[in-house]
Amino acid sequence: MTNELELIRIRNAAKHYQLEKAEVPALVDVNLAIGQGERVCLMGPSGSGKSTLLNIIGCIDSLTAGSIEIDGRQAHTLSDAQLSEFRNRTMGFVFQTFNLIPVLSVFENVEYPLLLQRTTSAERRERVDELLERVGLKDLRRRSPERLSGGQRQRVAIARALVTRPRLVIADEPTAALDHETGRSIMQLMVELNRSAGSTLIFATHDPAVSRYAGRLITMSDGRIVEDREVA
Repeated sequence: MTNELELIRIRNAAKHYQLEKAEVPALVDVNLAIGQGERVCLMGPSGSGKSTLLNIIGCIDSLTAGSIEIDGRQAHTLSDAQLSEFRNRTMGFVFQTFNLIPVLSVFENVEYPLLLQRTTSAERRERVDELLERVGLKDLRRRSPERLSGGQRQRVAIARALVTRPRLVIADEPTAALDHETGRSIMQLMVELNRSAGSTLIFATHDPAVSRYAGRLITMSDGRIVEDREVA
């Protein structure tokens, strides 16, 4: 199930980890295609393979076997330097622990990926201010992350993920550290920005309430995809 414009294609993917003398399978023969602009939720219990699959799609981890093509690039063939550049230009990441840099202000945290892209200062200011306005934090642009609530920190993380205008946004349990109401507002914001930007959103969760924000639900168990269906 994909849109006409395919962004991700995974074929016969396997990932094994070495645990002492035993080889532990984390992914087993995964085949998956995801289209541009889709909102995909990965669900499953702890150890089901959903975070491993996210890491493979995000080029944070490598496959033991199989192939992955993202935005026309054979990601499994790229060097570490090429992967770093590819991630920075193609993807944005949102984590449950926010991963903000405490010594930088809100503005500087959002700006940081653009510095890696060597974007001009005028372009950086324009993009960061635009995103902070959209996530409702423009008035807090000079504040330290330590002086923000959990929900505000996650909004900064979302702005940082989107400031490079990525084609793919990956979120691993983005509401796990938040209360229910704040988590709901964060997911609504992510869906709104996904729709307006046309980026692909892939997120993992164990919370059925969070999964309702997806257009497609992929359920995993023991490293395998056991269900793949569109949702209303």
